[in-house]
Amino acid sequence: MLFRRSILLFLLACLGCSAQSAPSDLIQRMEREVRIYYSIPPHVKITISPLKASDFPQYDALTITFDGGEKRQTYDFLLSKDKKTLIRMTKLDLTKDPYAEVMKKIDIKGRPTRGNKDAKVVVVSFDDLECPFCSRMHETLFPELLKEYGDRVLFVYKDFPLSEIHPWAMHAAVDADCLASQSNDAYWEFADYVHANQHEVNSETTRNNQFAALDRIALKNAPKYNVDGTKLQACIKAQDDDVVKASVKEGESLGMTATPTLFVNGQEVDGALSAGDLRKIFDEALDQAGVPPLKNAQASAVSPPASGAAK
Repeated sequence: MLFRRSILLFLLACLGCSAQSAPSDLIQRMEREVRIYYSIPPHVKITISPLKASDFPQYDALTITFDGGEKRQTYDFLLSKDKKTLIRMTKLDLTKDPYAEVMKKIDIKGRPTRGNKDAKVVVVSFDDLECPFCSRMHETLFPELLKEYGDRVLFVYKDFPLSEIHPWAMHAAVDADCLASQSNDAYWEFADYVHANQHEVNSETTRNNQFAALDRIALKNAPKYNVDGTKLQACIKAQDDDVVKASVKEGESLGMTATPTLFVNGQEVDGALSAGDLRKIFDEALDQAGVPPLKNAQASAVSPPASGAAK
């Protein structure tokens, strides 16, 4: 019994050593410094954790939490033993490929694809069918870069409609996915057409007329791809946006805030870049994947494989 009590007292003492509350005046100083340095507004609550041992002999570790109500973020800091220096700590794991970790977070299963399904370089595009800059990116990718890289790169499209500023983008994404559920080729014809003819939808005077225009475009060429018209009409009428919203949530988890955004083997590429800039990015990704880039891609362009779905 005496031995067990001794062990308990020892453990309590160790816990006291491993996590110590900082003095109130020190907490106040740290909060003020952090609030001013990072321009934290008054409504955001700052919480500072107890101090604990760190991997650095002259520093204690702590976490600081910023709570704005809807958004809550926690960061790691180091505090010097003399309590005079606070350091923001960013720990990077060099045992993992950060780009590969990003790709693990992107679900491309069943999404429409163009290019080589077995390619070592995968380009994931988060797309907004109403976004004019997405239209420019789409025109650059297809057919120009697809002709040059379609034998070595897989292109995958995901939904990221910016509904706050693009009121018909969500409806367009749902219509596109209705087509994709039956035919990848039908999806791409719809995506190609809408990106090239956004003015056709924008010219409609009411929101319902814009939605009706999108539905007409989706239904127009469906018979060409043996799409079940009854099933397609039911899907379009239902406007089930769960899949689209899941894609948006996934993009937000990757830090996305705008379109167009590409992920080239996990490397984020923002904005409607020129074909030349994209070639440099694709060639670098191919080189890193051990696939020699073509010396003269434009002169050696090959016909890309048929469109398909990611598996």
